[in-house]
Amino acid sequence: MRIPGSSFTGEPRSRPLPGAGSAARVLAVTSGKGGVGKTNLAVNLALALADLGQRVIVVDADLGLANVEVLLGISPPRTLYDCLYRDRDIREVLLPAPGGIQIIAGGAGFLDMAFLDRERWQKLLDALPQLDNLADFVLLDTGAGLSKNVLFFLAAAGEVVVVVTPEPTSLTDGYSLIKVLDRLQAHREVLLVVNRAGSEREAAATARRLEAVAGKFLRLPLTYLGYIPDDGEVARAVKEQRPFYLANPQSRPSRSVAGLARRLLGQEAGDLPEKGVRGFVARLARLLGR
Repeated sequence: MRIPGSSFTGEPRSRPLPGAGSAARVLAVTSGKGGVGKTNLAVNLALALADLGQRVIVVDADLGLANVEVLLGISPPRTLYDCLYRDRDIREVLLPAPGGIQIIAGGAGFLDMAFLDRERWQKLLDALPQLDNLADFVLLDTGAGLSKNVLFFLAAAGEVVVVVTPEPTSLTDGYSLIKVLDRLQAHREVLLVVNRAGSEREAAATARRLEAVAGKFLRLPLTYLGYIPDDGEVARAVKEQRPFYLANPQSRPSRSVAGLARRLLGQEAGDLPEKGVRGFVARLARLLGR
């Protein structure tokens, strides 16, 4: 498996809920372009999963431009920067957040975080396995686009959720990202979420367009997980720095993200031989040539 530009080489199926001590499912939430609501989806999906009894950790993997804590309305006393550059244990930067989830804030405004050197990557590899028994789901909120950091996280994650909107630019960039994932041959499928859809019909049509193109030119199947409607409730919640799932649990976006969480639980976890955070770290280490 090789990262480009780098020298490093339906209906939900029922499944039992993960129990304490099981290997966490590691999901990377990503997008081809910024501004499509990727972080908003990651945070609210985490809250919906927690509402279903899951232990959830959100890792802000948009290194240097992190904003998970902004959407949650909290000011983290410690971030991943403290773990990588100030020798803090990763459990010390694991913070409780509203709604019963935990987060690891990425550290915003630190240029070093966007260009990790080999020593810092190794510190990250050494730290992350400690999360395996602390969660049923670890959601990685990656940066948008095709940077090396993003591709490392996507290729190593157990599952990938790509967020698009019905806008042509989002679809074009989303397809470009899926095309790269196809080349990496790291996953058996990509999960697709359509955000800011005007209706269920528009969301389904958007998903079909991507599925049709991918089915014609790529080998990587797309699985449509669902959609989030375009609703003023989302913008209001962002301005108030409170996730819409907590601000108004009965709103259309909240009900939609709850459906996504249920369908995600119904999906079989990825069939990679190395499970959990430790498996994620092992794959990431190989990508980094460790």
